[in-house]
Amino acid sequence: MKRLVIFDLDGTLLNTIADLAMSTNYALRCCGFPEHEVQEYLYFVGNGITKLFERALPEASRSTENIARMRTCFLEYYTEHNTDCTRPYDGIAQLLATLSAHGVKVAVASNKYQAGTEKLIRYFFPEVPFVAVLGQREGVPVKPAPDIVYNIMQRAGVEKADTLYVGDSDVDMCTARAAGVESAGVTWGFRGRDELSRAGACHLVDTPDALLPLCGIEA
Repeated sequence: MKRLVIFDLDGTLLNTIADLAMSTNYALRCCGFPEHEVQEYLYFVGNGITKLFERALPEASRSTENIARMRTCFLEYYTEHNTDCTRPYDGIAQLLATLSAHGVKVAVASNKYQAGTEKLIRYFFPEVPFVAVLGQREGVPVKPAPDIVYNIMQRAGVEKADTLYVGDSDVDMCTARAAGVESAGVTWGFRGRDELSRAGACHLVDTPDALLPLCGIEA
C-alpha cells in the first residue's frame, strides 16, 4: 500500500487549459502579438509560465523583455479569471476523499506558480487535507527536476518506495523517474497514452478510480 500520492495539478486534478489559453491570449493581445487556438496550448503548458510564454510568442520575439511583459499582463488577468472555466476532472474529488479516508497522504507538485497553485487547490478542494501544495518557487528547479518531490516526501515523512507520483505528461513521468518513485500516467489530461508510454510511465490509468488498486485500495 502506498502511503503518499503526489499529484500534478494542470491536466491531472484540474482541466485548466481554457483559462490558461484565454489568459495567455490576453497577454499576447496586450503586447501586440498574435493569439493561438485553445488546443495549441495543450502543447505549450507543462514547464511553468516562463516556458509557456516562450512557446506562445513568435520565435523572433522570445526576448527576456517580452517574456517579462507577458508575465505582467498574464498574472493580472489569470489571477482574476483562473476559475472561470477550470473544473476538476470527473471522479477526482471522490478519489481524493477515498485516499484520505484510507489514510493515504495526498500532495500537489506543480510547475504552476505557487500563488496560483494554492488558490486553485483552496477553491476546488477546500476539504482535502493535503500534506503539501507546492508550485513553482524562486530558487527551486521546476519539474522534471526531482527537488519538489523530495521536498514533499520530507514533509510527509514518507520514503520513495511508499510514494506514487501521478501526472499527465512526459514532464511528470520524467520527474518521477528522476526522483526514483513509481509513476502513473493519466490519459484524461493534456497529452495522451503515447507520450506517457514513451516517457516511461510505470502505469497508465484511464479513470481516477483506477489509481486506487495501485495504492492497495479496492476500487
